[in-house]
Amino acid sequence: MGDEQRYGEYVAVRRHGHVVELVLDRPKAMNAVSSEMARSIATACAALSEDHDARVVVLTSTHERAFCVGADLKERNSFSDDELRRQRPTTRASYTGVLELPMPTVAAVHGFALGGGFELALSCDMIVADPTAVVGLPEVSVGVIPGGGGTQLLPRRVGAARAAELIFSARRVEAAEARELGLVDLLVGEGEARTEALALGARIAANSPVGLRAAKRALRLGHGLDLRAGLEVEDAAWRTVAFSADRAEGVAAFNEKRKPQWPGE
Repeated sequence: MGDEQRYGEYVAVRRHGHVVELVLDRPKAMNAVSSEMARSIATACAALSEDHDARVVVLTSTHERAFCVGADLKERNSFSDDELRRQRPTTRASYTGVLELPMPTVAAVHGFALGGGFELALSCDMIVADPTAVVGLPEVSVGVIPGGGGTQLLPRRVGAARAAELIFSARRVEAAEARELGLVDLLVGEGEARTEALALGARIAANSPVGLRAAKRALRLGHGLDLRAGLEVEDAAWRTVAFSADRAEGVAAFNEKRKPQWPGE
């Protein structure tokens, strides 16, 4: 397992070398995101953002039948309008915490990833799923809308019309169709989402940490810009790596036919 660090009762961080596993661990509620759990996710992400030893983050779940079923509607039901209004920044901070992690991120999805649960996965760069995965944004069926980034992240993945159909119909999508539509990226054997996501993480983490963070920045900031503006974003990101110790080591290792030992700066 590597060493485990807890963030409150419901979130754990496990280290596997340079791959860090961010674990949703509220099994009694199928990882429904309560206010407390949202705070823990945000706190863990803030710590990971500053952790230069973490080259890749893999988001996983301890529940055998669910990745995360979204917002804790039982808790929500007890809120007054004022309490709901006050909770909103807490909720948002958990989703943006994952979205703004500076290193590559992979979600490992099995079972249900619905509403906010699917939005946590969408906040990652890549989604690995097994055949038990069921994804969807059913918020309009309970009188709200996706509020963890879903209305913005889903069309960026699958296009405006497809995202509209999925959000307006509130339907659940099973693994094979989810892969076909691009709602998940990699479909693996049953029970293997976590293992495969960690393996993908390890392959990514073998590369330059400075390069990975700069590439992610260029991908994220350039998305939606016109080509010329996007190429300026790329150039700015290139300049941050061109004179780095990682680049010097990468070129030297290539010429000496050896594995690079990344300084990470």
